[in-house]
Amino acid sequence: MSLHRFFLDDQVIAAEPEAVFPLRLAEGDARHARVLRFAPGEHVAVVDAASDYFECEVVRSDGGQLEVRVARRLDAPEEGPQVLLVQGLAKGDKMDEVIRHATELGVAGFLPLACARSVVRLDERKARSRVERWQAVAKSAAMQSGQPRVPEVCAPVTLAEAAAALAGATAVLVCWEEAPGTARLADALHGALETLRMPAADARVAVVVGPEGGLTPDEVDALLACNPRASLVSLGPSILRTETAGVVAPALVLYELGALGGRAGQA
Repeated sequence: MSLHRFFLDDQVIAAEPEAVFPLRLAEGDARHARVLRFAPGEHVAVVDAASDYFECEVVRSDGGQLEVRVARRLDAPEEGPQVLLVQGLAKGDKMDEVIRHATELGVAGFLPLACARSVVRLDERKARSRVERWQAVAKSAAMQSGQPRVPEVCAPVTLAEAAAALAGATAVLVCWEEAPGTARLADALHGALETLRMPAADARVAVVVGPEGGLTPDEVDALLACNPRASLVSLGPSILRTETAGVVAPALVLYELGALGGRAGQA
């Protein structure tokens, strides 16, 4: 049975002077610990601010406050392939849902993209507030799903900024409802890996999904021009909502790279 996992923002366990010490949990994590009602003797997984991994035994539990001792230090998980989701800004709580479910799948990072057809327009203050909320959503989802790391949620970027950020990616897969049915995601991905002679485990793949209304042709052209291994891909004949495509597309990529029960190299 997998252990409940906590991420510490500002505590380095190796620096703790006592064998038994309190975990300095963030407010939301403390609430989560209170709901779980840990009993002495139970074990939890902890990733500290130095990105070191530990299995800890609960010594005392007072509401959401946990005092623990280190049971053993764990090896850091292997990196493996990384998928970045470039998600067109969507309205309401759709971004929250995409970030939550994609984090559970194992997406490594999120780059919100301000598109011509994005309904949402964020000034600097609103963008900062949204990013803080999205990062909290990602952290909660990473804890719940047992991810080894909390994915980074970047501040919203322009098309030009996104294009510059994707220049060095292993592959850039641009999901577009007007892509021909022959534009298979698996073909584009494995073609990029073959071009670079790169194993799937080392891949750093960007997946682009447009907002409500989709990407404009000019945006598609700019994204395809940003990287020599950028490709237009189809997600099938159905027209998916942005919050659906934002989960389906990275799931397909992760599967092709050997995660989620897939087999790397299987086209």
